[in-house]
Amino acid sequence: MSRPTGNVRLKAARVAAGFNSQQDLADALTEHARRMGIRGLSVGVRQVRRWESVNPPWPQPDCQRVLVHLLGQSVEALGFVPPWGSEGPKPDAVRRALAAGGTAGLGLAVTTGRSVAASQPMTVGADFESVTRSHRRLYWSVAPAKLHPAVAAHAALGCVLLRETEDATRRVIAAALAETYLLAGRIEFFDLRETDAANETLLLALQSAGEADDPMLGSAIIAHMAFIPGWAGDRESAQERMIAARTYARRAPASAEFLAWLDAVEAECETRCGDTRTALHLIGHAEDVLKDGNEHPTPSWMDWFSPARLAAFKGNTQLLAGHRPQARQTLLEALEAMTSADDKQRTVVYGDLAAVEALSGNAEAACEYAGKALDQLAVTWYATGMDRVREVRRALTAHQHERCVRELDDRLYDWSTTVSVMSR
Repeated sequence: MSRPTGNVRLKAARVAAGFNSQQDLADALTEHARRMGIRGLSVGVRQVRRWESVNPPWPQPDCQRVLVHLLGQSVEALGFVPPWGSEGPKPDAVRRALAAGGTAGLGLAVTTGRSVAASQPMTVGADFESVTRSHRRLYWSVAPAKLHPAVAAHAALGCVLLRETEDATRRVIAAALAETYLLAGRIEFFDLRETDAANETLLLALQSAGEADDPMLGSAIIAHMAFIPGWAGDRESAQERMIAARTYARRAPASAEFLAWLDAVEAECETRCGDTRTALHLIGHAEDVLKDGNEHPTPSWMDWFSPARLAAFKGNTQLLAGHRPQARQTLLEALEAMTSADDKQRTVVYGDLAAVEALSGNAEAACEYAGKALDQLAVTWYATGMDRVREVRRALTAHQHERCVRELDDRLYDWSTTVSVMSR
């Protein structure tokens, strides 16, 4: 594998912000400078090219202000090394960041800089990677609020190890660090509903994937970043990120499962933005891709997708498109095909089945499925699943005096769930 060239941190930040070319960033910086009241500043594509080179020059003060304001990171975080040098984080700073928890610990990655000399043995890469794999498996059973601090601490360690390793070992750690950040971002977005934190963490994941020169992992990270504007109804930003994700996927052999997942991500974004027709077309294409297959293996870290989960995507889109009988059948088939590894997704499917019945006027059946979702949430918490249950309860307003709905309320508003419901 070739070593990544250029300032990968600035490149990653540029792509994450939706600027797919150096010219796009140059134009945006010039316009942003005007809006900030900085007169006479014009950034050309040649300047951006120099900033993204192997040894980027330290930007002039006005350029620093615009870069930081537009991309939302410090100059050092964007890959620039000040003329007076950078020593990286001190041990006390590491401890303070970890004590703060959340993305404070994760933010260490942006200040680590390049390693000067290797001080760790080659085995450190495999050792660090093994913990990353363990966290990946623990995600499916450990409560997200309990797992997240461990993942954050592991990321902080990875940032330190990047400074103390070189060449192949450094790339192994960078790839594992990217996966660690991706897991942290997934927890923040899907499980904890911390959208802003998730966006920052996923950017760190993308920068780490750039350090590892791993385009497939980069594609997966950018696709996850597309969920954020997609769920907010910002179709243009979601589409920009999906274009970037597909571009990265073309740079490495992508398995049929991975390509089908990209279709599914884009389909969910289209659904959230109100275009269920395009979404169903994308899901149909994903089904064809899975059926045809290809010879490329699926990355070991991609454990969040399967034909059953694609069916769950499809059922939700059919539901929102108003195709209730088709949605009911699709969701039941998805439920039957799921394994124990799909327990978190199972809560979402139960919620969607409850929604089908609620919208069809079958309050008792809706409450039964909602109750099953709550049963599963008591075992494996998933904020997305709870959101589905809350949506069902709103759909049952006309039936709120019926016994089954009151019993659902008793469960939905007991001491163990009320705080999570009221916080959203």
